[in-house]
Amino acid sequence: MPKPVIILSIPALREKDVAVMPRLRNLTAGGGIAELTPSFPCVTCSVQANMTTGRRPAEHGILGNGIYWRDRRQVEMWTAPNDCVGQPQIWDLLSHHGRGLTSAVWFPLHAKGCEADYICTPAPIHNPDGSESLWCYTRPTEFYGLLRDRLGHFPLMNYWGPMAGLPASAWIADSAIIAAEQWQPDFFYIYLPQLDYAAQRTGPDSVAADKAVADLDDLIGRLSQGLSEAYGEELLWLVAGEYAITPVDHVAYPNRILREAGLLAVRNSDDGEHLDLDRSQAFAMVDHQFSHVFVGHAAVGQVADLSAQEPDPQLVARVADLFRGQPGIAEVLVGAERGRYALEHPRAGDVILVSTPQSWQAYYWWLSDDHAPAFARTVDIHRKPGYDPVELFFDPVSKSIPLNAALVKGSHGAPAEGGFQRTVFLASEPTLLPGPAMADTDVFNIVLRHFGLQ
Repeated sequence: MPKPVIILSIPALREKDVAVMPRLRNLTAGGGIAELTPSFPCVTCSVQANMTTGRRPAEHGILGNGIYWRDRRQVEMWTAPNDCVGQPQIWDLLSHHGRGLTSAVWFPLHAKGCEADYICTPAPIHNPDGSESLWCYTRPTEFYGLLRDRLGHFPLMNYWGPMAGLPASAWIADSAIIAAEQWQPDFFYIYLPQLDYAAQRTGPDSVAADKAVADLDDLIGRLSQGLSEAYGEELLWLVAGEYAITPVDHVAYPNRILREAGLLAVRNSDDGEHLDLDRSQAFAMVDHQFSHVFVGHAAVGQVADLSAQEPDPQLVARVADLFRGQPGIAEVLVGAERGRYALEHPRAGDVILVSTPQSWQAYYWWLSDDHAPAFARTVDIHRKPGYDPVELFFDPVSKSIPLNAALVKGSHGAPAEGGFQRTVFLASEPTLLPGPAMADTDVFNIVLRHFGLQ
């Protein structure tokens, strides 16, 4: 029987970080190391889907951290259910093989309801009064109760937002050890987001980012010891840096540009200006260093049926022309041009905006902060039509999130064309890697070959 595989999926891990992580180096000593190039868009959901399906976004349908459901005109960031992934994942193939191979899936995105034998992923309960109760979706269902009793609730407040940090990754690691003690799955995928936060707040080479690297190395030491003891046998360790975070000193505002051009509409309410998708001819679902711009079909004031027909080509061309030459925008992709990055998929925007490595994109549409909707100043991933890293910056004086996108010092998502945008892949055995350089989609093949399935 092949050795059990533990894969650590670690966003923002770079080769220069590995050099100062003695516990990680010890874990993979005698193995192999390769430069890892994430496929565009270089963000969590897409890269994890690339690694676990061996396919690119045009095939699996995960074109970013959010999905715009055209039929109901709804932006959904960080979709939890697994059925949005349009290709079989590693755990699907292992479960169907018939050799009794088992899988555990710990905190990757889109894990809810997947075919793995054992699952743990955040699933807070939304109460009628608008509050949330801490909870996780687990398989088996009752397993979260055991974890809660031993570790306390999963610290969701440390998973994202102004308090994001080590406690979330530590809970993930400790709960994975408990799962391994109970089941010893043949394949264990563990997402550790520890390096993501400080690098976005203060930059990837800041003192805070260096401290996050040291803390992660300590955590990996504890995790590796716990899993080794739980299995009682030699393990194959794989470590994948999902994407690199680059320093940024510029922010673009696609929705403001669309609004100033008369293409994006808002509706006024008691708590500020809200995006009006029914009356907008175009809006941008932003995501770090790129955005999907969805173009409607009707004139301003009319309802555009975004699910019924192709958008007006002249309107698409007008939208694309708005962004060509804009500061911070490196590429504007329309139609077949989206195929350059394997993004020709029904969920893709009609226009895709790609940032330069030093810039990122904010979702803001208001032209004055006095008119910003109330939720803009809160941690709210459900009502914002895009990713908002400014949520990392809590102002204790106003007890709210500032509306200053320039605070963000690190971002990711743009195509990995330079070495500083690439990451690293490590394996505890030297013969597994395809070469000194590899793509994120190669991870899928490495795992399947190890189990003799390819």
